[in-house]
Amino acid sequence: MRQTTRFRQLVEADEILILPGINDALTAKVAEQAGAKAVTCGGYAATAGLLGMPDTSQLGMAELAEHYARIADAVDVPLFADGDTGFGNFSNAARTVHAYERAGVAGLFIEDQVFPKRCGHMTGKAVVPVEEMAAKLKAALDARRDGDLVIMARTDALAVNGLDDALDRARLYREIGADMIFVEAPRSVDDMGRICAEIDAPLLANNIEGGATPVLPAGELEAMGYAVVTHPVACVYAVAAATRDLITTLLATGSTDAMRDRMLEFESFNALVGLPELRRREVELAAFAGQRAAE
Repeated sequence: MRQTTRFRQLVEADEILILPGINDALTAKVAEQAGAKAVTCGGYAATAGLLGMPDTSQLGMAELAEHYARIADAVDVPLFADGDTGFGNFSNAARTVHAYERAGVAGLFIEDQVFPKRCGHMTGKAVVPVEEMAAKLKAALDARRDGDLVIMARTDALAVNGLDDALDRARLYREIGADMIFVEAPRSVDDMGRICAEIDAPLLANNIEGGATPVLPAGELEAMGYAVVTHPVACVYAVAAATRDLITTLLATGSTDAMRDRMLEFESFNALVGLPELRRREVELAAFAGQRAAE
């Protein structure tokens, strides 16, 4: 089954899809081996990992597509990607879809922020006129070569123009053909409930630890009406905290001994990244080469 088809099935299933946010190919492997059915990597995590910078449109489309290609190649679960604002006008949005499809993603979203955008939970956002986003969304939908590629429309209008405008935009984006809808950064459970009640589409909930939106468990979000919940930056925050603790301990004590119970070690890490399978394959191919040489 194609990853696009599998991801669409997960989104449309009755049970809410828990979509862990990962940073790179390594953390994607960790998520897959932990049992994640699909993963996502947003611009926030990618920018933090690749550049050590905030999510303010520092990465271009080609850089993100290359990053996603490495992740998609590393795991056998669907990858949901961040298409940012489409990186320009409607023709740029179409090119983004083509590049991301080549990278192997199972789905992506585009948003209606003004470029350069910023993380949806940061202040100072602005949104483009709804007609401009409508054209970009239509171009993105028309551009996909795989009809099962999931395209989600995101609106950041709530923080700029209020919930009513965000809902109007969301309804329009669904009417145009968006497979999923994401109303970013609601500030209350009541607002989240209204989004679920008024938008007839699979909806994504965005759990940002310390962000603007109440962080709710998956079960509560499912009961409310959400189809997908993501923790897009939890892995980034965990990696940053663990690395800080490790380096602080090493510099203070001259050893990692106090952190060993929080680390993988040589053999377990090699197993995680597939070294035993690689070695097994090397033996098979060496034997094959020997047989050919003897003939």
